[in-house]
Amino acid sequence: MLVLVAPGQGAQTPGFLTPWLDLPGAEDRLRAWSAAIDLDLVHYGTKADADEIRDTAVAQPLLVAAGLLSADALRGLLGESGVGAVAGHSVGEITAAVYAGVLSEEAALGFVRTRGLAMAEAAALTPTGMAALLGGDPEVTLPHLEKLGLTPANVNGAGQIVAAGTLEQITALTEDKPEGVRRVVPLKVAGAFHTEHMAPAVAVLADAAGKLDVSDPALPYVSNKDGQTVATGAEVVARLVGQVANPVRWDLCMETFTARGVTALIELCPGGTLTGIAKRALPGVRTLALKTPADLDAAREIVAEHAS
Repeated sequence: MLVLVAPGQGAQTPGFLTPWLDLPGAEDRLRAWSAAIDLDLVHYGTKADADEIRDTAVAQPLLVAAGLLSADALRGLLGESGVGAVAGHSVGEITAAVYAGVLSEEAALGFVRTRGLAMAEAAALTPTGMAALLGGDPEVTLPHLEKLGLTPANVNGAGQIVAAGTLEQITALTEDKPEGVRRVVPLKVAGAFHTEHMAPAVAVLADAAGKLDVSDPALPYVSNKDGQTVATGAEVVARLVGQVANPVRWDLCMETFTARGVTALIELCPGGTLTGIAKRALPGVRTLALKTPADLDAAREIVAEHAS
């Protein structure tokens, strides 16, 4: 059983879209999307530096656009074969919603543009941040984070937890690590995503969601909220709205993949983060990160062996 996943913010690197623009029609699609959302995705995906694409309002549409380009190329390899489940990490859930048939590409890009701007505005209200904890036992780490007033914004599985809160709380964490945690690594992000600090963005997204044309998923869609599959398009979109202020439970998504019998996992562009977690958390599952179109040959082999 093949699972398709889409990465979240932080996966982008300077120039990562350049090789994908060599695919037939890719640059034209990207320019059309750029005009629709008033953001030069070609520039940001090929020429911009790391600081430019770290901006939340830029990174989120860029990631969804990259995911859609690579998903379209992968769909061409699948033919009559099927994907057993789809999921995305944080903003990657919007990419997954398109693949599942819940949203059109145009609707998804408009929605993620609104999401990125709203979350950037929310982050500007209070100096906040995020930090990755390396090592440790969740049963020890989670109560320690609560004591410091921090939120486990990403519970990724394989022992990986990302904490979020005010900059003072992040500093306190670096000085007072949970027992067993080797290092606390502050992340270069603009705010405490997936926490109460993003509450102002929820209202903005709820208004935008009410204007979307939504369909029910055509294949199993696994939600970050609790790792459960979601049956209706309305519920998918409701979760996309609430998700920005609530933790990402990628660990529970992987438990659902296992329960459904996953044998292979392909991560859309810019792949690497989620396949890295899967290699540790899903032993025996074949993984592939789509970084450039050159990876499509390996994807073809996986599709032949694992797609239903």
